[in-house]
Amino acid sequence: MSTNYHATVNGSFDFRIDSKAIKDFDVVAVSSITSHVLHQNASYHTEILSSNFNQKKYSVQVNGTVYDVVLTDALDALIKAMGFEVGATKQVNAIKAPMPGLILEISVSVGQTVKENESLLILEAMKMENNFLSPRDGIIKSISVNKGDTVDKGQLLVEFE
Repeated sequence: MSTNYHATVNGSFDFRIDSKAIKDFDVVAVSSITSHVLHQNASYHTEILSSNFNQKKYSVQVNGTVYDVVLTDALDALIKAMGFEVGATKQVNAIKAPMPGLILEISVSVGQTVKENESLLILEAMKMENNFLSPRDGIIKSISVNKGDTVDKGQLLVEFE
């Protein structure tokens, strides 16, 4: 049985391909991210530059040209039609205190651009220092606490734009 795939390249080119056609490609893996492909008497050197398996998004370089590719199949289409997204994550816009404690350090300022996993602040609770890391890339919209403040559980600490 053949599986059909839908590919979107660079957000504008759409085409369908089935698993049988994929198997007909003459591909030799050079490394875990590079390969050599022969197709219709033409040679192609490919490299996977980045991949997001959950979102099925890939950045692939073919003979020096970079292509952004999204691959989906019938199951992905069904899941999307039902109102779900595979690999979708909730956008976190606020950090709240998970427990009462004391703000020891604030590493960011309002308007600052932060990267995912960058330190935002340190909260001391139950004699332990808890380093709060940014859950996503973003810009700090507001900081609702100051160094030395005591906070309650659920109190807003940092908001993102």
